Amino acid sequence: MQIVEFTADSLRFSDALPAQAPADGFVWVFLDRDEFEIHEALLLQAAQQLGGSALLDLHSKDLRNPAHPSHYDYTSIYDLVIFRRLATQVETRAEVEDEAPAEADHGQGGEPRIKPRGGPPAFNRISSRAVGFVVFDRLLISVHPRGCYTAKSFIQRSLSDAKFSVDSVSARSRIPSSPADLVLRMVNTMVDSYLELRKELTKQLEHWQAELLKPNSRFINWGSLMGARSQLHVLEDLCDEQHDAMQEWLDSLREQPMSSFAADARLAQTRRDQMVARARDVIEHIQRVVHHARRLEQSAETVVQIHFSAQSNRTNDIMRTLTALTAVFLPLNLITGFFGMNFEFMPLIHQTGGFWWTFGFMLLLVVGVVSVFWRKRYLARSRR
Repeated sequence: MQIVEFTADSLRFSDALPAQAPADGFVWVFLDRDEFEIHEALLLQAAQQLGGSALLDLHSKDLRNPAHPSHYDYTSIYDLVIFRRLATQVETRAEVEDEAPAEADHGQGGEPRIKPRGGPPAFNRISSRAVGFVVFDRLLISVHPRGCYTAKSFIQRSLSDAKFSVDSVSARSRIPSSPADLVLRMVNTMVDSYLELRKELTKQLEHWQAELLKPNSRFINWGSLMGARSQLHVLEDLCDEQHDAMQEWLDSLREQPMSSFAADARLAQTRRDQMVARARDVIEHIQRVVHHARRLEQSAETVVQIHFSAQSNRTNDIMRTLTALTAVFLPLNLITGFFGMNFEFMPLIHQTGGFWWTFGFMLLLVVGVVSVFWRKRYLARSRR
């Protein structure tokens, strides 16, 4: 667990919970979800002492739940925001290792060999982790998955900005002004990871599209493609939940009285406008991810339909050719069957030129039927 005190132009780490929040800043307490039960008493004390209200038991359960969807709830004193961020590759690999022992086989030396998760790596990354935020006026409590990169990267960035800022104005603009501002900045970082994932998903789907649209395609990765479509459904549902949670919080920010932001009315209005603008920006980024996921899903469905339409056209071409050839030889079979009947007296049977007359007529009939079929494009070669 880490305790960070933010002021107007600086931040510092603390080993113990302060008696009160800074007059021009706030306190941020963040910890891993695995440590929540250990430090729950201290968190309740911080909420009561610095925030002015105890945490509800229901909200404590929500913070402990790693599978909780993106959600927003509030009381008269604080807001609860749960946002699902994209899992890192290290976390995804650790999850596979946790699930693998039941299915692991043993390689050389008796060490278990982990079976990797099936499917393309890009779509395997569509795995999320819940991050919980309890937002007071002067206190922020955040519960992260183990080893969360969001909190660590933000602390490092804030330390760097505070250290290398040449004046107090630039430092003040880079240091969060309130707990809500800090949450919005971290959420924006989480959403950016979804935006970066779009390139990998698009590249993989474009590869499949090229394979499906080849003239003589023998596409066999149907299992991976169907799994990718289901993962796109998961991504779309995940972003919809994020959008609903952030939209509800945005509405709450707009309705908050300005006295909760700062004593100065002009400064309070400026800070609230900044947070509303940042919240709208986060929502816009989420909408872009949703639209991209839907577009990829529609593109995958369209290319599958085009693939089967092309296969159907090829089958029709083959059946048309076979039907035309059958129609060409059908009159010849009729003639040979006619002369193969067991009658004693038949025309051309006992004549010297009977065979050649019949052969010439059959050849002329073949040429005539083929010419008719060729003019009607029954035997035309399809252009690829």
